[in-house]
Amino acid sequence: MAEGSLSDDFQGAKPGSARGPLPGRWNSRGRAMTFQVWGWRREDASQVLAWVPDAKGGRGAPMPRRTPATKDPTAVERANLLNMAKLSIKGLIESALSFGRTLDSDYPPLQQFFVVMEHCLKHGLKVRKSFLSYNKTIWGPLELVEKLYPEAEEIGASVRDLPGLKTPLGRARAWLRLALMQKKMADYLRCLIIQRDLLSEFYEYHALMMEEEGAVIVGLLVGLNVIDANLCVKGEDLDSQVGVIDFSMYLKNEEDIGNKERNVQIAAILDQKNYVEELNRQLNSTVSSLHSRVDSLEKSNTKLIEELAIAKNNIIKLQEENHQLRSENKLILMKTQQNLEVTKVDVETELQTYKHSRQGLDEMYNEARRQLRDESQLRQDVENELAVQVSMKHEIELAMKLLEKDIHEKQDTLIGLRQQLEEVKSINIEMYQKLQSSEDGLKEKNEIIARLEEKTNKITVAMRQLEQSSSLSFTQS
Repeated sequence: MAEGSLSDDFQGAKPGSARGPLPGRWNSRGRAMTFQVWGWRREDASQVLAWVPDAKGGRGAPMPRRTPATKDPTAVERANLLNMAKLSIKGLIESALSFGRTLDSDYPPLQQFFVVMEHCLKHGLKVRKSFLSYNKTIWGPLELVEKLYPEAEEIGASVRDLPGLKTPLGRARAWLRLALMQKKMADYLRCLIIQRDLLSEFYEYHALMMEEEGAVIVGLLVGLNVIDANLCVKGEDLDSQVGVIDFSMYLKNEEDIGNKERNVQIAAILDQKNYVEELNRQLNSTVSSLHSRVDSLEKSNTKLIEELAIAKNNIIKLQEENHQLRSENKLILMKTQQNLEVTKVDVETELQTYKHSRQGLDEMYNEARRQLRDESQLRQDVENELAVQVSMKHEIELAMKLLEKDIHEKQDTLIGLRQQLEEVKSINIEMYQKLQSSEDGLKEKNEIIARLEEKTNKITVAMRQLEQSSSLSFTQS
């Protein structure tokens, strides 16, 4: 892009030099950062790139322009958002320099900056389906910064602990405000755009944060470190705010164009001041690291001195022990020589005795050899008998195992028979009880039958009497 080429053209320029139209902020290595191209417009960049240098290094003749092809709508959106981010950041810095560089939540350029950043972060954001609705928020990628940048864990915890924030969008807006107050927004977003494989889970491939425009905006955000912001996030309603870009703030009038040179000079002075502050901060960190290193070296030096004194004492003790061991070694050597002389005399006498007794020893050796042969034969016989006993023992053990197995099977059979006997007993008892109950019922039925027979006899007698009486009455009539 034109912006990237222009920023490369300004690398190596020093503050206050006449090479660039707007001196930028300087890091510890003396290289200018990319936000120094705020004052350039896309038309200016096209004019710079449209000229070819001649052999003497002059401007030369203009290059023939190509007819632009049909632009991609997503590329146009990214370019528009990049231009709005440039205007917003530039207007915020210029107004803050004239306002006093300490801003609060009600400052209009600051509010518009947050709205523009929200639109930039929302560009190309993937829609995630939830249980009840669709979710499209920038809190997901911002929450990912905690895993990539350990210092961002504190700001994430602070946002989650804020009371009154109910939506992810409100948490994201609070995160942007806290990051601006910490002057770490550029660092946080730089760690985010580097990890494009992780960022692709939240954004489409053509999103602003996935393309070069995202890197340019992150470079522009470095310039906001010159601003001191005092924002009250706790009492502000960030969930229900409607982010609308106010383009009227960025329409320049003649007075603003006349004050441009003065703002450029103020910005150059402030950038030089920031460069000196950055250099001073790095020198302070270097001095503190050197002090800590000197302290560690002093501690190690004292420890080495103590170890050296201990080593000298050990050397003296070892020298005394060496002298004592040498004297003892001399005494031992003298005693050993005396003992060797005495031993030599004894050995000579024993040698003579051995020569005289060697003949008797040979006879004893032959006798011992014969006894050894006899003992070997006897041992062979005993080993054969032992092998027979071992085989018999194995057979006996096998028979015992078979017998134990048979006994266990018989015991299992006996237990089963006992269980069957118990079941037969229980069945007999039940049958006996049923028999008793059936006999009792039979007795009751016999009694009922006897009573019924008596009633039947009585009824037959009564019937006969009634028949007789009816026959008499019939005859009489």
